[in-house]
Amino acid sequence: MDWITLLRSLQSDFIKRLTSGCLLHCETEGQYSELTVISGERLKALREFCWQMAEKYKRTSPVRDVFINNLKGKLGEEVVKERLAAFVTEVDYEKRFGVGDGKVDFTLTFDPSVGIAVKSRHGSINKVRWSINSEEVQKNAVVVCILIQEDVNEAQPEYHLFFAGFLPTQMIKLKTGKISFGIEQLLYGGGLRCYLEQLESFTHLNSYNQKSPIDKYNPKQEPISQQPKQQFTKTNFSHQQEISYQQPKQQFTKTNFSPEQNDYLRFHNGDMNLLYLKQGDDCFEKKQYKAAINHYNQALKLNSKDADTYYKRGLARYHLGDYEEAIADYTQVIEINPYYGKVYTKLGLARYQLGDYEGAIADYTQAIRINSNDAVAYRNRADIRYHVGDYQGAIEDYNQAIKINPNSSNFGDSNRAIELFSQSIEINPNDVIGYKNRGNSRFDLSDHKGAIEDYTQVLKMNPNDADAYYNRAHARYDLGDYQGAIEDYTQVLKINPNDADAYYNRGYARYNLGDKQGVIDDFQKAAEFYRKEGKVEEHKNVREKILDLEIEESLDILNF
Repeated sequence: MDWITLLRSLQSDFIKRLTSGCLLHCETEGQYSELTVISGERLKALREFCWQMAEKYKRTSPVRDVFINNLKGKLGEEVVKERLAAFVTEVDYEKRFGVGDGKVDFTLTFDPSVGIAVKSRHGSINKVRWSINSEEVQKNAVVVCILIQEDVNEAQPEYHLFFAGFLPTQMIKLKTGKISFGIEQLLYGGGLRCYLEQLESFTHLNSYNQKSPIDKYNPKQEPISQQPKQQFTKTNFSHQQEISYQQPKQQFTKTNFSPEQNDYLRFHNGDMNLLYLKQGDDCFEKKQYKAAINHYNQALKLNSKDADTYYKRGLARYHLGDYEEAIADYTQVIEINPYYGKVYTKLGLARYQLGDYEGAIADYTQAIRINSNDAVAYRNRADIRYHVGDYQGAIEDYNQAIKINPNSSNFGDSNRAIELFSQSIEINPNDVIGYKNRGNSRFDLSDHKGAIEDYTQVLKMNPNDADAYYNRAHARYDLGDYQGAIEDYTQVLKINPNDADAYYNRGYARYNLGDKQGVIDDFQKAAEFYRKEGKVEEHKNVREKILDLEIEESLDILNF
C-alpha cells in the first residue's frame, strides 16, 4: 500500500473527527494543526489589507465583494504561513500589493520554483468544493485547501479555519479549463510538509511535476545517480519486498545510502508504521484479533520502542485468551514507560485470569498509585479481594469506586455487592454510604421495596440527602406510587431548585395522575434549566413533549 492510500485513509478519519469536533489544535508556529484560530490584531491587519484591495478595484467590482474574496484568500494563506513557517516564503503584503497572486501563493524557501496554491472556502463539509485551473496546475506543486467555519464578513471577530487537506498537482490531469473537488478527494493535511520535504530533497534529481519524489528509487537499488537509464518505482515491488532491507541476507544501514535516500527511508518507515497501526486498529475494532496482532507485529519491526503498539497487541492477545503473551506485552509497555497507568489495570485482568490473585492486586494497587481516581482499578481490586475472602478490603474498595463515580451503581455483581454492604452495615449500623450503596444494588435487581427501605434509612440519618430522595422517587415510581414519587422529587427541588431532571421526572409522575397542567409546568421548568445548562438534546426533547401535551389538551377541549 503506497503513501497516497495511507493519506487518504487518514483523511477519512479526519473527516469523521471534523464532524464531531475532535480535532488536533496546536498553536505553535511551524507545527501541524488541523484547526487554526485567527482573531485580534492579526485579523485586523488582514482586514486592513483587504480594504485597501477593495478600494483599489472599486471601479471594476463591488467593494464588499472584493473585500470578502480577498479576506477568504488571506485567511487561508495565514493558515499555511503559520503551519509551514520558514519552510515556505512568507507573505509580504507590501511587495505583493496590487500584484495579485500570480497563480502562486507560496514557494519553497529552498527552491522558489516550487509553487504552492492556497484555496479557501466556506460551506458545509459534505457540499463544499475547491477548484483549480490549468494555469495554477502548471505553476504549482500542490494545492492546499482550507475550510472556513464562519461566514466571511466585515464584522466577524474570529475565524476557525480547518486544514481540509491538499493535492499534489501531478495527480490532477488538466490541460485546459478548471476542475473542482470535495474534501473526500483530498489527502490528509498532516502529510503536506513531509511531501514538500521530499520535493526539497529531490529537486536536484528531477523536476517535481514529472514524477512523485518518493517514486524515484527503491531502497534495494543503487542510487539513481549511478543508474540514469533505469527508473524504479515503489509499485514495482510486493509488500514483502518493500521492507526487505530488514532481511538477514541483505542488510542496509544508514551509511549505505545517500542523504536523499535516508530521507526516503524515514518517510517510508514512518508511513508504513502508521499504516500498520491503522490496519491493526481497524482489525481490532472488527474483532479480528489475529489479523490485528500481525499488523502490530509489522509496526513493532519498524519501531520497537512504541509502548502504545505493545499495549494494543496485548489487548488483542488478551481477547484471544493468550494471557501469558498479553502479560509479556504489558510488561514491555512498563519497561518503556513505567507511568503508563492504564496498562496496570489490564495487567491485573490477565493475572486474574491465570489465578495470580496477589499479582493482580499488586497491579491494581499500582494503577491506583498512579491515578487515585481510577474507579475501575478500585472495583476490580474489590472483586479479587472478595474472591480471596478479604471482605472488609472489598467493601472499602467498592465504596471508594462509588465515591469516585457516584453515577454508576453497577459495580461488579449486584448480589455480591448487597452481601458486602450488608456486612458493612452490621459492623456499623450508622453506615450511611453502606445503606445508600445497598439501596442502589437492590434497585439494580428490581428489588424496589428493599431499595426504598435503604433510602429511607439514609434519609433518617441525613434528611438533606438529595440523591437519596431522588433514588427513592425512582423506586416509588417503578412501583406505581406516583404520589410518593412526586413528594420525593419535590423534596429534591427544595434542596436544589435548579435540578432539571427532578422537574422532568416529577412531570412524568404527574402525567400518570392526570395532572396535565402540572406536567406542562414541570416540563417548562425542565426545558428552561436544560437550556441554561447547555443540554441541547434534552431541551429539544422536553420542548417536543410540551408541544405534544398542548396539542393533546386542545383536542380534549374540542372533544368536550
